[in-house]
Amino acid sequence: APGMHRALSEPFAGQHIQKRYEAVVDGLPQAGDWREIDAPIAADWPRRPLRVVDPVHGKPSLTRWRVKAPLPACAATHLELAPLGGRTHQLRAHLAHIGLPILGDALYGGEEVSSRSPRLLLHATRLALVHPFTGEQLCFESPAPFAGIAIRSTTDSRS
Repeated sequence: APGMHRALSEPFAGQHIQKRYEAVVDGLPQAGDWREIDAPIAADWPRRPLRVVDPVHGKPSLTRWRVKAPLPACAATHLELAPLGGRTHQLRAHLAHIGLPILGDALYGGEEVSSRSPRLLLHATRLALVHPFTGEQLCFESPAPFAGIAIRSTTDSRS
């Protein structure tokens, strides 16, 4: 198993694996084409396991995102995300950095955002890679299970 772990870790580190995620975030950003968050991420040592955007000590981190569906009734937005690289908590830290914390995120969203969903509304929907030993193209997909989750509006969560 250590050989397989190493063989799979290298493509992740080298950005040779295509990853897609979906998230529901606080706020209503304008819909449009793919946008990028290019912000280096570092460990927040005094508050581990948190990560922070740190232009001096952070490692390069790039996340592409776009609006999948606005959810105006609950002041939220369903996003599609494509991280390039894979830093710990990259999506959560990047979205919080631009003012779009993920609903249900107790680490990066604060109490109000955390209380708006019974769980973190982040889900890996697609992973595509070449098998490190056979060379076979593999693709795994899993639809986001957000339908039916009760998302509270900002006014509901304060009561």
